[in-house]
Amino acid sequence: MKKLLFSVLIVGLSITSCDDNEDYQTIESIDKIKIDSVKIVNDTMDVFSIQSIKTYSTYPSHCEGFYGYDYVHSDNLTRTVTAYKYITSGPCTQATYTSANQINFSPRKTGTYTFKFWSGGNTWITKTIVVE
Repeated sequence: MKKLLFSVLIVGLSITSCDDNEDYQTIESIDKIKIDSVKIVNDTMDVFSIQSIKTYSTYPSHCEGFYGYDYVHSDNLTRTVTAYKYITSGPCTQATYTSANQINFSPRKTGTYTFKFWSGGNTWITKTIVVE
């Protein structure tokens, strides 16, 4: 049985190919991307529960995409959120597109939480969630 399993594994590996023609692009840099809008389903939630907060950003080309968030606890009940994009090298289409991403919020204590989402310059989209 072990010989059969080993033979199947060797045959499987030998017919698996690596395509050298795939178009991989290198991430050249990371930069802030403004958050255009924020969707919070429930503005009231229970402590220790989980809620997804969606953010939407517009990218100027397909050479850019969502990289991650900078999620800072400014104080016990205030969070500032900045989105970051990656920028790749290589050929890409210049069509703009909107991307939705999310943060899972799971509060550990009750209170009114204030979220500030960076929307460019010195502007922020402010949302509150009451945790009971």
